[in-house]
Amino acid sequence: MNSEIAIKQNIENALKNFDDQPLREAATTLLNTLGYYSERVGNNEIDKDRFERLIESALDTANPSQKLRINDWQSFFQIMQIADEEINQQVDREQGSLFESTQIDDTLRTSYMFVTVQLTKNTYTRTQLADITRFINKVYEKSIMVIFRYGAVLSLAIINRRPNLRNTTKQVLEKVTLIKDINLDSPKRAHIDIISELHLHRLIENEGVRNFDTLHNAWEGILNTEELNKQFYRKLFAWYEWAVKEATFPTDENRVVKPEEHVIRLITRLLFIWFIKEKGLVADALFNKSQIQDLLIEDDFDNGDSYYRAVLQNLFFATLNTEIDKRMFSKGGNSNHRNFSRYRYEKQMCDINKLRSLFAQTPFINGGLFDCLDSFKATGEGGYRIDCFSDNQYHKLSIPNRLFFHENRGLLPLLEHYKFTVEENTPVDQEVALDPELLGRVFENLLAAINPETGETARKQTGSYYTPRAIVDYMVEETLIATLSEKCQPTDSNEVPWDERLRYLFDYAKMFDDAHEWFDDRELKILDPAVGSGAFPMGILHKLTLALRRLDPDNTRWEALQKQLAGERAAAAFNTQDQQARDAELTEISATFERYRDSDFGRKLYLIQNSIFGVDIQPIACQIAKLRFFISLAIEQEPDRDADNFGIKPLPNLETRFVAADTLIGID
Repeated sequence: MNSEIAIKQNIENALKNFDDQPLREAATTLLNTLGYYSERVGNNEIDKDRFERLIESALDTANPSQKLRINDWQSFFQIMQIADEEINQQVDREQGSLFESTQIDDTLRTSYMFVTVQLTKNTYTRTQLADITRFINKVYEKSIMVIFRYGAVLSLAIINRRPNLRNTTKQVLEKVTLIKDINLDSPKRAHIDIISELHLHRLIENEGVRNFDTLHNAWEGILNTEELNKQFYRKLFAWYEWAVKEATFPTDENRVVKPEEHVIRLITRLLFIWFIKEKGLVADALFNKSQIQDLLIEDDFDNGDSYYRAVLQNLFFATLNTEIDKRMFSKGGNSNHRNFSRYRYEKQMCDINKLRSLFAQTPFINGGLFDCLDSFKATGEGGYRIDCFSDNQYHKLSIPNRLFFHENRGLLPLLEHYKFTVEENTPVDQEVALDPELLGRVFENLLAAINPETGETARKQTGSYYTPRAIVDYMVEETLIATLSEKCQPTDSNEVPWDERLRYLFDYAKMFDDAHEWFDDRELKILDPAVGSGAFPMGILHKLTLALRRLDPDNTRWEALQKQLAGERAAAAFNTQDQQARDAELTEISATFERYRDSDFGRKLYLIQNSIFGVDIQPIACQIAKLRFFISLAIEQEPDRDADNFGIKPLPNLETRFVAADTLIGID
């Protein structure tokens, strides 16, 4: 245990050294800290030549400034090469050096090469880093781990390779995996934990690593996001069972909701918040025990229950679901009693202004998941209480603070243990983190666990009661190809079959160069009759966004189409008020593309508004799907504390696009 603590402390120190040391030395120190040593190292002269050749190769690709961010490359260093000899030397640490040469061997394909790339901007998306990683690996023809340095963070990227089935002398590049945005000043615990698992001595002892192949397999297992999700779900399910037993919910009202459903909704709400917290849209202090207990009035915080009411309910209903300029405390009385946009529970707060300042850091999102489910009627008149968000303290609702803060079993320490990312993984690039698909995975598995028909099976599956991403991706691609093959045809004389060209367009791994083709979305409407938690609609959004990015890199044609459609709606307006609204829509479209010209925001926004629809019998399923859309839009936006709603566009009104209904019942 002490050695494990020491390893993690050394990793943290090595990361902090990047601010004080030159990049080559800092990267070498980090690798040495992880047990990787080699006498095959780069030098400035060789690395300069390699850098120049990489730039030349990049310039020969299609659109290198956008695809490979080549203008942002500031430096490139080859740090060291690790092969069987280096691994064996660490297995038997008593033996001396095995090498006659200290030169990097470009012919040694069964090896890891560690390189660094310094980039000039402060932030990069996972896909941008993956594209660069894929390019470098293609040029080198050996396994390359890229250590990216940009802004105040570090990212590590590797790529899976497999032998080409037709030509065994060649290899096929597969998925890029990243440990992304490691904060160098204050690394997150989750990042330290992941990096520590890559320590070579640990892999030798625990995984039986003896050569390059076993090292590669061990790394692949550690960086497996599927296993990460299953591990998280097992721990979350244990918390769910504990919470069902410990918490008290109103189950005797006019509308009965099972305790299990209450806990599922609570988990889903908190998971969503944890994702947007990654974008800095929710204050970390709201989940910090030492800070929160100083803001609440409770004699015995560990055995109390004020946190859920005074903090989380106010965050859910009076913050996330309320526009910023309308947030205020309830003054009591009948006029405010059922107003769910008002803050409550002042008597449980010892520093109201501090709490309000923390809530004030969160934008309005317009998501149905944070609608208060209480009725406006009094219970004596047939009304009901589900969330119990009221000026009156309902003792039927009690969620103990220990459920959230217990050091070993609490939900918040569990969430803190993992890295979350707002960018959903794809079949060709992924971050070693929990992505927003987790919202759907957790919801559907927990729902299956309480369903009498599937409960026993779902509990045994430990998180596998969910359609795998690869299957969803296949369904999405085949649906789009079949639909577009029917709705539009190529305008050129290219002899390649149209469906093959469409398949090429939607392939994440391809370098697309067929951008003269175009389609508009006025006839493209996708309806999912059983949304679940949005896997299929999100897959559609990702694929169509990819296609639009390739067909229209600067958004020129996409913007023109949106203005054309808005103009047609304006021309069809029935009255002056409608006309004014349509004119305002045109202005908003121009402003959107002016601000987000080089991003996917405009592509995603108008696809969501115009082309993607869904139905599910579970209202919460539709809400989760919509919130996944919000997260996808939030990726493309940078918070601006001086702008309206902090520069974050609330989720568009999708009430007529995602509807809770039974698609098996016909319309009379």
